[in-house]
Amino acid sequence: MAGIDPALQAHLEGGLTTVCHAWQITRSDGVAFAFTDHDLPLVFNGATFRADAGLSAKAIAQTTGLAVDNTEAIGALSDASIREDEIEQGRFDGAEVVAWLVNWADVSQRWLQFRGTIGEIRRADGAFRAELRGLTEALNRTLGRVYQKPCTAVLGDAQCRFDTTLPGYTLTLPVDVQEEGRRFIWDSLPGFDEEFFIRGRVNVLEGPAKGLFGLIKHDRVRGKTRTIELWEPIKGDVSSGTQIKLIAGCNKQMETCRLKFNNLLNFQGFPDIPGEDWVIAVPKVTGTNSGGSLR
Repeated sequence: MAGIDPALQAHLEGGLTTVCHAWQITRSDGVAFAFTDHDLPLVFNGATFRADAGLSAKAIAQTTGLAVDNTEAIGALSDASIREDEIEQGRFDGAEVVAWLVNWADVSQRWLQFRGTIGEIRRADGAFRAELRGLTEALNRTLGRVYQKPCTAVLGDAQCRFDTTLPGYTLTLPVDVQEEGRRFIWDSLPGFDEEFFIRGRVNVLEGPAKGLFGLIKHDRVRGKTRTIELWEPIKGDVSSGTQIKLIAGCNKQMETCRLKFNNLLNFQGFPDIPGEDWVIAVPKVTGTNSGGSLR
């Protein structure tokens, strides 16, 4: 067992052992949870590992080389620890997981068995099963650029480099009327053209749904009434008066990048690649066969 504490190694080789498992989960929003399968709480690494959470895990399979190490955690859902509504909201997606083998009689003797992230989570009958993905899981991702006409960047990311906080591209305001967490309606929303926010985002800034967001499907104006509709409802309580932020949308086209955002230098698409019709075209007597630009 590579990297194991010598004192713990000697304890394991002694025959009679006092060991248990401990897990610490840290979400992307900074909220942390700590559990153990021992019958009493343990304190180490700056955290108190609860013994009453009903969390357990399958044996951790570890391999050498670049193979992906995966395991699974099984636990009970409760308001005091891991809640079903927070799983539904995606707050545990990609959360960091660290697992130790610990001598509960002397917690200074411990071995870091696993470090990774939470993958797919399944919920049923008041319990959950979470896939744990090792650090080598990142090696499964497909890297490289896609050769296509539309832009492949996300508005405001490291490739796009557009500052979405510039005046005129975001709007922070309270919710006036909302329907099912999917449609948001205001009597008036001056200063923005119709469809300005299509493909943009709604970020929730406060309340039970703080930190959640939705992607905008429609942005309609009827008279003075403005309706923002999302592709999927925000899975949290967004009541009237809740502060949200609307972020401008981008349809990934070159003209939009140039005219709406003045960001053509960072456009990440290939607008001049030939289309399928041009690729299979043949010379015609009646056509222009000069070999010149397609534009």
